[in-house]
Amino acid sequence: MSLIGDEVRVRPHRHRAAATAVEKVRAAAGAAVAAGAIIGTASQVAPALAYAAPLLPGGGEKEAAEPESAPPVAEEIAQPAEQPAAAHVAAPAPAPVQAAEIAAPAPVAAPFGLSNLPPEVAAPLAHAEQTLKQLHQQFAPAPVVRPVAGMVSSSYGSRWGAMHYGIDFADALGAPIKSVADGTVIEAGPASGFGMWVRVLHDDGTTGVYGHVNDIYVAEGQRVQAGDVIATVGNRGQSTGPHLHLEIWDQGGNKIDPMTWMASKGVPLEWGPSH
Repeated sequence: MSLIGDEVRVRPHRHRAAATAVEKVRAAAGAAVAAGAIIGTASQVAPALAYAAPLLPGGGEKEAAEPESAPPVAEEIAQPAEQPAAAHVAAPAPAPVQAAEIAAPAPVAAPFGLSNLPPEVAAPLAHAEQTLKQLHQQFAPAPVVRPVAGMVSSSYGSRWGAMHYGIDFADALGAPIKSVADGTVIEAGPASGFGMWVRVLHDDGTTGVYGHVNDIYVAEGQRVQAGDVIATVGNRGQSTGPHLHLEIWDQGGNKIDPMTWMASKGVPLEWGPSH
């Protein structure tokens, strides 16, 4: 009975065997991983990765080293096995690679005026936009307009024993002169014989020459559209009165009849005032 009594008295103190060192290491590692996963989830910078962060290897490794963030039980048992637990959790983390894959590349184009598009969307849209522009230029060429409202007073061809390489429009001094077609200004300023001129390289490769102008409103390199006012009618240079002298040069620089060229673009010109 004395032996039984002793057994009863000491049993509450020996009811459960003491945890071995290996078990403590395992418990510490498990607690560290669990705490690190919880804290690592909240520290993710990308909202799209918030749910995936606890699954990444070593996702909570940095946070496991901060005792104030871990649960109390993990703090107590992780102390004697700090180095083994860190060795058990450490693993090559693929997080930087995944972040690089998820980050959206900078857009490469802004087709149809749409900016901030990813390359896989912007590239085909830009190709489609270019194709549409080519089709538009082929089947619906840019418009051509009459340069001034004044009447045609002299035509292309021989005149007074010399070749007249353009057509003249008689108009009031200071009347607006419009670019006959879309293009780029290649020269604007003084010119021999014309006093002042403006030359516009059209998109079709021809060149429009506007002579005897009084005021110039454009500069070299400036982009103009058909109908834009580029100058005013003047009486400079070799001139007998205010008028516009218009020449059209083809792609090779040869001077062609402006009346024929404009008629081919849908703008017939006749002697007399415009209608």
